[in-house]
Amino acid sequence: MDIPGLARKYRSARRLQQIVNVFLKYGFGQVIDQVHLGIYIPFKKRLRSFGVWPAIEGLSAAESLRMAFAELGPSFIKLAQLLSSRPDLITDQFANELKKLQDEVPPFSLQEAGSIVEGELRRPLDTVFQHFDEMPIAAASIAQVHKAKLMDGREVVVKVQRPHIREHIESDITIMAFVSQLLEKNVPESRFFNPAGIVDEFSRTVRKELNFIEEARNCARLRKNFEGYPGVHIPKIYEGMITEKVLVIEMIQGVRIDNIAAIDKMGVDKKRLACHTLDVYFKQILEDGFFHADPHPGNLLIQSDGTLAFIDFGIVGRVSDDVKELIAGTFMSLVRKDFDSLVDHYIELGLVPDDIDSDSLKREFKAELSDLLEPLYGLQLQDIKFAQFFDVVTSLAIRHNLRIPSELLLIDKTLLMLENLCRQLDPEIDVIAAAEPFASKMALSDISPSKIYDKTRKSLKEISDFAQVFPKQMKQLFKKAVKDDIQIKMYHVNLPEFIKDMDRASNRIAFAMIVSAIILSSAIMHATSVLPTVFGLSFLGLISFAVAFLLGLWLIVSIIRSGRL
Repeated sequence: MDIPGLARKYRSARRLQQIVNVFLKYGFGQVIDQVHLGIYIPFKKRLRSFGVWPAIEGLSAAESLRMAFAELGPSFIKLAQLLSSRPDLITDQFANELKKLQDEVPPFSLQEAGSIVEGELRRPLDTVFQHFDEMPIAAASIAQVHKAKLMDGREVVVKVQRPHIREHIESDITIMAFVSQLLEKNVPESRFFNPAGIVDEFSRTVRKELNFIEEARNCARLRKNFEGYPGVHIPKIYEGMITEKVLVIEMIQGVRIDNIAAIDKMGVDKKRLACHTLDVYFKQILEDGFFHADPHPGNLLIQSDGTLAFIDFGIVGRVSDDVKELIAGTFMSLVRKDFDSLVDHYIELGLVPDDIDSDSLKREFKAELSDLLEPLYGLQLQDIKFAQFFDVVTSLAIRHNLRIPSELLLIDKTLLMLENLCRQLDPEIDVIAAAEPFASKMALSDISPSKIYDKTRKSLKEISDFAQVFPKQMKQLFKKAVKDDIQIKMYHVNLPEFIKDMDRASNRIAFAMIVSAIILSSAIMHATSVLPTVFGLSFLGLISFAVAFLLGLWLIVSIIRSGRL
């Protein structure tokens, strides 16, 4: 018997019950019923409410969701941070509310932090550091950061992972994946938001963040990419002090990029800083294909000379050459205000499912996109907000049941956050024009002889591979046709679940009919005074009535517990 496996399943079931009850507490009972998780609601609560779940008075749905996520702990706080950067998906109201969870995580004790550091570095704390601050300078959902001083006097920060956080997050990811499947199955309108894709992106991101060795590699790669690049500082990682749970990194002095008053006090030109920040990010995305994907204001520091310093390298993005070309083409279309070509780019980016006719969609999409973007034709480039453009595309995507692929979520999130930060520094910043030099460079490289040669060679190789495989496949097909061995497999989407639901419904109807028959038999026995009798009533009739009552009660209870009242 797999005792550890049974223990994990038991803990997961208990955790899922806790999650359901927290969401129930904050007024999401209707959603719980809709995804058929009512079985995890205590029977007394379900019987008392009888399937009616009112919202909490005085709280909006966004506030209730934030409070639920906060109560559920680090995994859900991290998920809230991911969702807060996607106002295009969850609306500004929910995004702004979830942003409040960014820094509202209580720290763990110095004793726990010290124990983890000593265990990971395998040395006593006082043999590694002259000084180790008792209070952390930052506490996040996965780790907290302490100031410290090495034995040689160098000032550093020590990032320490929360105790037992890996086990908690792995359990919650399993539950999130399960719930996302229920959402897509039972709430069709949720499919546009791609819950499974969000959970998948969240799981990959958070698992990388749990490994500080991976973060150290990210930092080293960015540091190499910006060697000799003016105005950018990537901190140094101290070799020999890197483990999965502890990271010792150079101390960076600076102010947050959204601290406008402090930046003014240092005499830094905000407009120049905004342009520089955009250039740095477009270099990462469109040239390096590797970028810092968490431009939270606390992760971008401005030093006294205006240098942009990065911290926290747990979340990074990788961009393939094909995606770089498509993104560059999108920016070039915006620069030229060629909104027709935007449709082609977004269809190439993978927004169109296989079961949709791309030609008819393209015609409809272009017509609606022209109507929605017509007001932008008369605007200057600096007046076109990148986030506004994404809102327009998103509204069309919802209408046409399109889906944003999960691989682009990180790029979209980063650019949206970046635009918001840069517009705080310079409200007149031209985000699209800032991308134009990098996009033009990509376009020119795309028609260079070497690039054309590479693409031609790749195409010829694909044609050669197809020419070799096609005759063999046709030969196999004809052999099966001659032997009448060709089979066509058809699968009806959700048919097994539909049959299961119909079977359950028919069983309940049959059960109710049996109960009705027993009650009717009991009434006949009383009417005909079948012997023996008790207090003048038929004894067999009383027994039949009692059995019918218990069976009927059992049926009602099962319906209530199933969450499908």
